Amino acid sequence: MGMTSPFLQPDSVAVHAGRDDLAALGVHALPIDLSSTNPLPDIELGGLSYESMATGGAPHPEGGAVYARLWNPTVARLESALARLEHTPEAVAFASGMAALTAAVLAMTAEGRRHVVAVRPMYGGTDHLLGSGLLGAEVTYCDPDGIRAALRPGATALVVLETPANPTLDLVDIRAAVDAADGVPVLVDNTFATPVLQNPADLGAALVLHSATKYLGGHGDVVAGVIACGSEHAAALRRVRAVTGALLHPLGAYLVHRGLATLPIRVRAQQEGAARVAAWLGGHPDVVDVHYPELGDLVGPGRQMRGTGAMLAVRLRGGYAQAQQVTSAVRLFTHAVSLGGVDSLIQHPAALTHRPVPPEARPSADLLRLSIGLEDPRDLIADLARGLGAGVSGAVTGVREEAGAGAA
Repeated sequence: MGMTSPFLQPDSVAVHAGRDDLAALGVHALPIDLSSTNPLPDIELGGLSYESMATGGAPHPEGGAVYARLWNPTVARLESALARLEHTPEAVAFASGMAALTAAVLAMTAEGRRHVVAVRPMYGGTDHLLGSGLLGAEVTYCDPDGIRAALRPGATALVVLETPANPTLDLVDIRAAVDAADGVPVLVDNTFATPVLQNPADLGAALVLHSATKYLGGHGDVVAGVIACGSEHAAALRRVRAVTGALLHPLGAYLVHRGLATLPIRVRAQQEGAARVAAWLGGHPDVVDVHYPELGDLVGPGRQMRGTGAMLAVRLRGGYAQAQQVTSAVRLFTHAVSLGGVDSLIQHPAALTHRPVPPEARPSADLLRLSIGLEDPRDLIADLARGLGAGVSGAVTGVREEAGAGAA
């Protein structure tokens, strides 16, 4: 059974996908092609290759890669791997998640349909870009139940949603959303869930977007975006990417591709830690509410989302002032935006990532978002206890002992 076999389990796919040509190249580790330009065999073949890539295709077999704005073999390997993980024919990688979203909106509205339906809540950058008018699209915002009513027959080009949503972890039934979209392509931001826990294309989504900066890369050292989709949409996305120069740098593609190999084991371990942190926070007197996916109709083995994930958010009884206190007092958590890395992060969405969002759609000022990393959850709980005001030695020791009950 070869590496490209469709019968490999997901963990094996994560390790081996996109590496099929390495043995023929005589290498074991992923190579990085940093060439900005490439030698041309002759004028005609080089021209054919350039035309193919500029219009959304691959290099001509004999024409070469020509120019790195159009195509790169290191990037192409990552795209192949992500497509395998997301169960789509192709994937297209970009210099950031926002570049990927921009390309998707431009590509889908290129045929004259200029209307986009956006399901709130969603990442603040997505909300802001869609509402800015910069992409020439008119946007209707709605909740999941309002998708069908928000459509404009003959004008709506795309439905955009995120599940779990950033930062409140709201869940959207993807299959129901696709049905409500009534044939309009649906783009699902799958950044929080990752292909380890959710495959939107299996539920009818036309485009699956990732900020690959987050879990796919996993180590906080790369900015990247990827959209997994069918071949027709992939060609349209590559056309936009070629013209706008939004191709992911090959070093970034290498880092994300390397990150995929450990993605399943990282996500599962982070999820286990997040569940313990969420349970502890749920019993803390200063916590009003914990936003964390629960097992149910949409979450669990055989469901839309196969696990609860490693993201959570909390609302604090002390409001914004206590949020300031917690983010200043923690030491193991890093107070920073982004998410999905091996180390735990904490941030205040209303003041940062969702600051440009209109007030009616902005998260509450008492909400903090946590990305749980690979640290021992007992240490993370002790750190949060310190931040919440239980930082005296005895109290923290008690928290560590309680959190560690039954743990190895």
